[in-house]
This record gives sequence, C-alpha cells and structure tokens, in this order.
Amino acid sequence: MVDRYRTFADLAANHTPDDDYRIRSADRGTSVVILAPHGGFIEPETAEIAEAIAGRDLSFYAFEALGAGAHGDFHITSHLFDEPAALDLVGRAEFAVAIHGRKDGADDDVWLGGRAAALRDAIGRALRAAGFGAVPNTTLPGVHETNICNRTRSGEGVQLELSRSLRRRLADEPALLEAFCGAIRQAIGAATAG
Repeated sequence: MVDRYRTFADLAANHTPDDDYRIRSADRGTSVVILAPHGGFIEPETAEIAEAIAGRDLSFYAFEALGAGAHGDFHITSHLFDEPAALDLVGRAEFAVAIHGRKDGADDDVWLGGRAAALRDAIGRALRAAGFGAVPNTTLPGVHETNICNRTRSGEGVQLELSRSLRRRLADEPALLEAFCGAIRQAIGAATAG
C-alpha cells in the first residue's frame, strides 16, 4: 500500500486533529521514549502496547488515525515521519523504542530492528527469556538514519514489528501484555543503567 502523504504537514493540511487523527504525548524527562507512530486504525493496538510499555514513568508518544480506511491514508513511513511533537520528544531522548505492526506470517516472532544494537539485542534476549519469539528484522530493519526511532540524541533506537495476531493476543490477555512489557522494560532498565 502506497502512503498518501510523505510529510506530516501535508497530512495535517488535509485532516482535522481530534476528528481524523490524534497525537498523545507524555514527556516524563526520561532518556528513553516509547512511541507508536502508526497507532489507531493504521496499525491497530500499537499505541496501546506502547503506552503499556511506557507505564507511568517512561516518556510516550502516539500518532493515531481515528477512523477506518486504507492503511496508507494516515501512514507516513518511518524514515519520513516528521510530526513536530514526535521529533521534539525523540530528539531529546538518548534512545527510542518504536512499536509497529506487521501482517501475520508463519509465526508471531517479534522482528527486532533499529540502530541501537545493544539495546535491540537486550530486548530480544529479554523477550525470548519471557517466552516470546524474537528474531532480527531482515525485511524492515529500521536502520535508516532518519527513521523516527533513530532521531535521538545518540542517533540510535529500536524498532519492534509485531504481527497482527500477537497484537490481538496482547490486547486480549492482560497477563501476556504484562509479561511482554515487563521484558522490554527490564531490558531498557539494564541497558540504560548507570
């Protein structure tokens, strides 16, 4: 599916905030921000999962389409995503962890991408230890320098691609969501300590 817009300014010129889309953001002054740039009807459940990972103490951002439509109607690809509040929040963080959705495939493995190799690998180990599949992302590696997850002070971030069926399970099973979030938060805490 081809994206309808290549910049947030073009999208905003044609749509109304809080009717067509919304932006939710919580700047908690942390070195890590958890974000979902394709929330709402774009990649369902990604904003809710990102918010659950952030909890009440990590900075959080979500861009959400509020109405059903074609995937590309509100999707701005990650290396072009330039919504000002996201750029500001991510740009002040040392790392960002972006939650994305992908189509179902042969398995529910979390695809691990992004330029923050140490944090990405720590998240992968923590997810596997918690019983989730997690593999390197060769399809959507998230390494472009202008990918929203990499537009941090360090120039590094992590991109996690979750299958549709895994996102549904996380939305429907609170204990599973808690285990998923706990694994990611443990990896973030260990990787950013000191």
